[in-house]
Amino acid sequence: MGGCGKEGGGGGMAAQVGRLGVVASVAINLAALALYLRRRYFGDDAGGGRKGEEAAVAPSSGKPPVTPDSVINLDHGDPTMYEAFWRGGAGEGATIVIPGWQTMSYFSDVGSLCWFLEPGFEREVRRLHRLVGNAVTDGYHVLVGTGSTQLFQAAIYALSPPGAAAPMSVVSPAPYYSSYPAVTDYLKSGLYRWAGDAKMFDGETYIELVCSPNNPDGGVREAVLKSGAGVAVHDLAYYWPQYTPITQAAANDIMLFTVSKCTGHAGTRLGWALVKDRAVAQKMSKFIELNTIGVSKDSQLRAAKILKAITDGYERAPAAAGDDSGHLFHFARRQMVARWAALRAAVAASGIFTIPDELPGHCTFAKETVAAYPPFAWLRCEKEGVDDLEGYLREHKIITRGGGKFGADGRVVRVSMLDTDEAFAIFVGRLAAMK
Repeated sequence: MGGCGKEGGGGGMAAQVGRLGVVASVAINLAALALYLRRRYFGDDAGGGRKGEEAAVAPSSGKPPVTPDSVINLDHGDPTMYEAFWRGGAGEGATIVIPGWQTMSYFSDVGSLCWFLEPGFEREVRRLHRLVGNAVTDGYHVLVGTGSTQLFQAAIYALSPPGAAAPMSVVSPAPYYSSYPAVTDYLKSGLYRWAGDAKMFDGETYIELVCSPNNPDGGVREAVLKSGAGVAVHDLAYYWPQYTPITQAAANDIMLFTVSKCTGHAGTRLGWALVKDRAVAQKMSKFIELNTIGVSKDSQLRAAKILKAITDGYERAPAAAGDDSGHLFHFARRQMVARWAALRAAVAASGIFTIPDELPGHCTFAKETVAAYPPFAWLRCEKEGVDDLEGYLREHKIITRGGGKFGADGRVVRVSMLDTDEAFAIFVGRLAAMK
């Protein structure tokens, strides 16, 4: 954990020089990593911006390129970090052409419980989970949604009995994902309502949202409420080997996943659920039918090709040391390791911030003990007088999401670790310079 300290005289000068050395090292290492990735995945001249090729190497995020004077927006978990991987050889295996006559019908499989689920997408979802070992799929129904947010809405709809005397209480332990309250109460449904921190809840009937690894702080979680009348929905969006050790195959009643944090394709807007109970799965499917008349078949075809490219890459050949070509999880984990090392160095150089300690565990996918490298950093400020860290960082042109939105205090913020190499390098450089 980083902390504050006071130094004076020659010792203070030496410490200051040492911190400046750390800042310089962080900046050099990140710049070298960015150049290496750009040359490897974009081509030798990608960084030079050859005339006529600017469109080919421009970010796919729709955001302008960053400069040392840019406002760095790390509020959203926009996974543009993954672009370098998909611009490489693996991207060719994930490319798809959809003929003009295809995907015209509403229906994908009229005999299926989830009639708008593309069989190819379901097949690749099950293949990927078998490869990674992070979830049991045998005996589960697969549902598809427009991101895991729609599936979350479908789950609380399916689990809330109609005609109850009071709306079902929806809770999650603080700090909880900031969108849970807003999404729960957005429709002002009479079936359910947001009831806050699960640790403060006093009741027997509830839906507990279990996000593990947790957004925003990366902690590994289990349900905290134990009433027999309560139910749990497990949000496993970040239970992938680039972020956390895979310790077991999850086998919860309802498990939610999303393409965005697994592969980086947030714009595809696709998620999936593994649901054990058939009646619950039918109600969830009905919600999506009424909400959007199914889910885009084009997105499902593309996502199926992407997931297939990932699994095929590992089945063709195991990942070699120092070479992650065609191996998404190894590429992403190397990125996360480098970024967390840079962030910890910046926190130490500044002396006014703290972040959670590393949590190691044996990963069945990596077959070794590894640390967790969450996609978000839960950054706390210990500097006296800084009670609104979100506002303090905004003054330094860094946009984050304040702790109050997660049921926490204002001295902590959530920082996305998934933006471009250039944006992340500027961020840690600024952070290290804050005293």
